[in-house]
Amino acid sequence: MENEPDVAVRRGTLAHQGWEIGGAAIAELLSRRKTSIVPKDVIPKIQQKGVDMRIGLDIASLALKRLVAAIVVVSGDADLVPAMKLARREGLRVFLDTLGRTSVRSELKVHADRVL
Repeated sequence: MENEPDVAVRRGTLAHQGWEIGGAAIAELLSRRKTSIVPKDVIPKIQQKGVDMRIGLDIASLALKRLVAAIVVVSGDADLVPAMKLARREGLRVFLDTLGRTSVRSELKVHADRVL
């Protein structure tokens, strides 16, 4: 997908946040079907960091340099609201695609010209 024309994929860095017991193991422990934890029950807690900032910088750069007339933001993250507001102030049309997620914060939708 990232090799397609007019598409930019932004990846952040992975940050290890420790370990946690998986949901299935917790359910089995609570229902007393399981009395101990085995190695496969423990999973790494990994988060991707820095993606919002990279996307926000891209949006700001495109808007301030007047390189495009419209952008499509594919996200459900309200951290992108400041960049979306800047783009709209600079005259860009901002389209939002939440990939069908219904639990998107309303402020994200408010700062898009159209929700796809």
